[in-house]
Amino acid sequence: MNRQKFGAAITAVGWNGNKTRDSSQTAMRRFNTQVVNWTQMHDCYGDVDRVPVLLEQVEFEDSAEAWRELGNRLVLEHDLVFPAGFAALPSLIRLACRSARARGLAGTILRCAAGHHGCDALLADYDKEIAEFRRLLDLHLQTRPVDYLAAFLDSLAAMEEYHWSAVLGDFTDDFYHLTCPHCAVEVTIAIGEHGCYSAIRDWNRGDVDRRDLRPVPSAALFGTGRWMYETAVRDGHKALADGVAHLFGKAECPRCASVFGIAEEYTSANRPVLG
Repeated sequence: MNRQKFGAAITAVGWNGNKTRDSSQTAMRRFNTQVVNWTQMHDCYGDVDRVPVLLEQVEFEDSAEAWRELGNRLVLEHDLVFPAGFAALPSLIRLACRSARARGLAGTILRCAAGHHGCDALLADYDKEIAEFRRLLDLHLQTRPVDYLAAFLDSLAAMEEYHWSAVLGDFTDDFYHLTCPHCAVEVTIAIGEHGCYSAIRDWNRGDVDRRDLRPVPSAALFGTGRWMYETAVRDGHKALADGVAHLFGKAECPRCASVFGIAEEYTSANRPVLG
């Protein structure tokens, strides 16, 4: 996609301070439709006129059919997002406080934000909206919902931790593959109910030469790891918290016996470079 074509989609909107409260609220409901140049915001089908109509519809009617079509138009197979997806974010985030469908669709779009979509400039314009979305997700997490992990991953995407948002599981049976920084051998990191270890994966024998992981003390966590751990503890998800402690801990290479930080090595190899 041409970044210049889709990068500058926001136009100025004037507000009349003498408007009544009701008319201001009506204007806010239509804010996203007014400021986005939808003629440049194509969806998965290449259309530029259908998404704003659907956003207007779900604003006033929680139609499963409309939400289904909207999701199909904004994100292709939960993997590839289109300009219309980013353009729809402000409306979806505004609806997220009262609509699980809006919250889920906004999260899905953000999880795809590290892809090659050519819309980084458009996404950057929504810093305030994304910060508000993080706040809403945090409130949702505190209710201990059935979709806890999905909301947790959406929160990571809203923090631009796209690599963790893409691969983090519930630590029932998680595997992370990385390269030893000292001898360059491929190491499998297992964190789950069957053990927490580093190993060399053999095609016939499975994980061989296992070495126990060394979880990080909670007091030593910082940054994203600390947020992940403390949020899981706060919300009563012990398995998730324990998994994070191991993920941000140390592993021993089965080949050369060197010790390295798991999260650091995985992040350096998988964190996307955003343009």
